[in-house]
Amino acid sequence: MLKILDDSKKVLREQCDNVTTPLSEEDEKTILEMLDYIIKSQDEEYATKHQIRSGVGLAAPQIGLKKKMLAIYFETEDKIIKHALVNPKIISNSTRLIALSGGEGCLSVKEDKFGYVYRYNKITVKAYDALAKKDVTFTAKGYEAIVLQHEIDHLSGILYYDRINKKNPKEIKPNSELI
Repeated sequence: MLKILDDSKKVLREQCDNVTTPLSEEDEKTILEMLDYIIKSQDEEYATKHQIRSGVGLAAPQIGLKKKMLAIYFETEDKIIKHALVNPKIISNSTRLIALSGGEGCLSVKEDKFGYVYRYNKITVKAYDALAKKDVTFTAKGYEAIVLQHEIDHLSGILYYDRINKKNPKEIKPNSELI
């Protein structure tokens, strides 16, 4: 089982390196393990048994690797969002901002830090998709866009609470919406 590092570890504050694609056997195994971890973390019985927190995303630095890899999994009312991305890059974004009304959380941050974390409502991402084994470009909006931006931030050594307004954590920004 993967060990999730907490935010005191240096690797969580470092810029990650690009990963060669197609993936090596080791990198493919790692990103699939990351995805499997996230899926299993959402199974209440499994999470309790293994004493892990539930999450929707995981980036390689959180398991001690300085590699641009991330995994995301969650279900909505009408679809399953499942990504195993390598070298993800946001290539365009909306001007409209959104934030989670309850704030963000992170598997590497043991004590949640409340405050609004504003993200772009809609983003276009270019990456290598480890599941499809090819380069992809896709658009995400709403909650999916928030999760992607959170995980992509990890690849640059940025944690969600770095984006909270320290003087006014409940600041309502213009052109924004809380969801």
